[in-house]
This record gives sequence, C-alpha cells and structure tokens, in this order.
Amino acid sequence: MEIEVGSGNVYHDLDLPNASEMQVKSQLAAKIGAIIKARHLTQIQASEILGLSQPKLSEMLRGKFRGISEAKMMECLSRLGRDVQIVVKSAPRSRKEGRIEVVFA
Repeated sequence: MEIEVGSGNVYHDLDLPNASEMQVKSQLAAKIGAIIKARHLTQIQASEILGLSQPKLSEMLRGKFRGISEAKMMECLSRLGRDVQIVVKSAPRSRKEGRIEVVFA
C-alpha cells in the first residue's frame, strides 16, 4: 500500500481552485460551529445572532461555503463574541510567496 503525504491543505491536494481560500474558510466555519456547539445554540438561535438564514448557516457548517465571504465569516465570529485580528508580516526569505493561515488563540 502506498501512502502519499499531504500538503496540509486537502483542497490543494485535490487540485481544487482557490485552495488557500477554501482552507481558510473551512477553518473559520469549524470555529464558528465549535462556538455554536459550546454555547448550546440551535441553528435558528445562531442564525439570528449571525445575521444569516438558517439554511445558509446549515450549509456553511456542512462545508458548503462558496457563497459566503471570509469577511462575513469573520463578522460571524465577532458576533459570537470573538476578537478577530488580521496580521500582515514579511515572509521568510526561504519562501518566494507569503501564505495565508488562520491561528486561533
């Protein structure tokens, strides 16, 4: 059996378009889902807090988030009582390009 080591981004490994964006969105959606679960909110209660329809929230939590912007997802985190920071810094010289990642504190 051959084992292939992944890149850490399943969307990239599957050669899907916008792999970086999809990875970021999946991490944001997972965090939103975890907060909703920890607060014992129903999807209806959460959708009211987030300003999303319940069907749209349900789709996002199931990984169908192509129609939801990263900005909207960050707004959702803010509405759930989280501070969101965007930090821009120089990439190491060993890399030609910067990278986008989500770090939860």
